[in-house]
Amino acid sequence: MPIGKDTIEDLIEEIYPDLCNIVDSSSERYIQRYFSQRVILAARNIDVDTVNNAVLHKLMSNQKLYMSADSAFNDAGAVNDAIPNEYLNTIVVPGMPLHETMLKLNCPIILLRNLNPYEGLCNGTRMIVTAMAEHVIEAQILTGTHVGEKAFIPRISLDTSMSAGLGFILRRRQLPIRLGFSMSINKAQGQSLDQVGIYLDNPVFAHGQLYVALSRCTDCRNLRILLPRNANRRTVNIVYSEIIH
Repeated sequence: MPIGKDTIEDLIEEIYPDLCNIVDSSSERYIQRYFSQRVILAARNIDVDTVNNAVLHKLMSNQKLYMSADSAFNDAGAVNDAIPNEYLNTIVVPGMPLHETMLKLNCPIILLRNLNPYEGLCNGTRMIVTAMAEHVIEAQILTGTHVGEKAFIPRISLDTSMSAGLGFILRRRQLPIRLGFSMSINKAQGQSLDQVGIYLDNPVFAHGQLYVALSRCTDCRNLRILLPRNANRRTVNIVYSEIIH
């Protein structure tokens, strides 16, 4: 189990080898299988976004930028015009899409909402983009009982809860997705994959997170870990002993 990958570029090359050529030289079925069995995990969403953007840059295919329409509301549901739209666009909330989402054909994505559970379109479903229009995309399901099926993913309005700590309700109309080259360790629970990278430049922060990350790979020989660039090349493991005793 190689653990000392030096840079994020090394880790990406290990988990997504020859990515720049995969679209031109591979069949649709191979591309589907390629992306369904590999992922890079990170403890924090900011690291997930960093990895996703780095991998997306290497994928050679047509791209399209999707930008959200954001607005703010108070507790009573009235529009709050005092908050600049430029500020709303910068807000990043876990479980919400970003204001700007750059997509490319054949890139993997993750659904953030239950759109149609009976058709396999659930929160956490992994898919690949097969077509892009102005306000809707077509995507193919990568795993589960509906693997291979395609569906249209439209823009929808999503609201934050007051527990998000913003002091107002953010309503973001956007595709309910995030890029899926990388995902958070918490979101990966229950998944088993052939090739797994773990990006630990920022260490885990909760009990059992490291175990969850390490156990997502079906074969430890296909597990790659990027450790912090410190003198010891070590990371912490958080265990609350009172939970297990």
